[in-house]
Amino acid sequence: MNIRIPDTLPRMPATVQTWPDRIRRASPRTRLILGAVALVVLALIGWRIVSSFSGHAVRPPPPVRVTRVGQRTVPVVEHTIGTVLANATVQLTARVQGELQRAYFAEGQIVHKGDLLFQIDPRPYRAALDNALASLADAKAKAEREERLLAANAVSPQDVDDAKAAYLEAKANAEMARLNLDYTSIRSPIDGKTGPILIQPGNQVMASAGASGGTAASVAAPTTLVVITQIQPVKVSFSLPQADLPRIQDRQRTNGLSASIDTHGADGAHIDVPIDFVGNTIDNNTGTIELRATYGNADSRLVPGQLVDVGVTLNALKNATVVPHDAVNLGPSSRFVYIVKDGKAELHDVKVLYDGGADVAIEGDVRPGDTVITDGQLRVLPDKPVNIVASEPGSKPAAP
Repeated sequence: MNIRIPDTLPRMPATVQTWPDRIRRASPRTRLILGAVALVVLALIGWRIVSSFSGHAVRPPPPVRVTRVGQRTVPVVEHTIGTVLANATVQLTARVQGELQRAYFAEGQIVHKGDLLFQIDPRPYRAALDNALASLADAKAKAEREERLLAANAVSPQDVDDAKAAYLEAKANAEMARLNLDYTSIRSPIDGKTGPILIQPGNQVMASAGASGGTAASVAAPTTLVVITQIQPVKVSFSLPQADLPRIQDRQRTNGLSASIDTHGADGAHIDVPIDFVGNTIDNNTGTIELRATYGNADSRLVPGQLVDVGVTLNALKNATVVPHDAVNLGPSSRFVYIVKDGKAELHDVKVLYDGGADVAIEGDVRPGDTVITDGQLRVLPDKPVNIVASEPGSKPAAP
């Protein structure tokens, strides 16, 4: 069958019609160059495809650091922050008013109970004592005279009683005057360290509340001369969660409680002190219970108000499996470690019994002496080869 194409159909552009003809009409050199370019492009495309499929096969094993799993007794230590408290603090005030004449100590000095610290002008109180003693002598003589007259029936018994009462009143006034004179010498009531002198000599001081020589105005506004703080010994106060209370009580009944205090000194030494106080109530706001430890502080290392790190041993895990903290990884549902066997990394789920910061006591399918990965886990795949580049101590080796 013959098919005739109408002359009205659109024709292809001349450039398209003639492009193959142009290649055929090109010189051999041009056709050679075009063929070479096509081969290079095809080679590049093929290389990319092959390398994308074979990339994992040629990747070298990831480098890792390892250490040995250890076994030992691990103390369970609860860490918290403690505050150093003074064993006693006294705000020293005057019990009589007058001019402060002299201070007998230097600011920041260690003083002892009974040491003379301040002197108030004693002259008005010495004069008052002399006057009281004179009145006492007169009252005594009058009482004795009335006794003799009563024996001769020259006076009534009422006169004798009045004379005795006057004598007792004069005696009390003399005793009060003597106390006021003694109060002009202000002495330390405790052993401790003095703070700054708050009232300098030359100033008038007011009497504290309840003082014998104080007036209504002075009772309302006593003058603090200096604050004395007892720093030998001191107490360290800290709090632990109420969940630890059963272990605290068990430890207190058996081995006794002690606290390890870290002051972050240059020598890095810790202070071990016994815990001698456990609170009798739980703080409803924080859910904690207060404990206190007493330290002799002979070297004045601790200062009241200082914050210190406190560690309290509440238990001990015997023959625990121990790995470095960096060996334990957090998975989607549990924690795990990588054990290296026959050059490959094996993933083992573990349970953390206690994390001491540097080492971790764990429970799981891990044995003392196993080789555990401590660095480089991010590039490790389970059951794939690894390249051990270094071995670290990490934890102590397994006990024999």
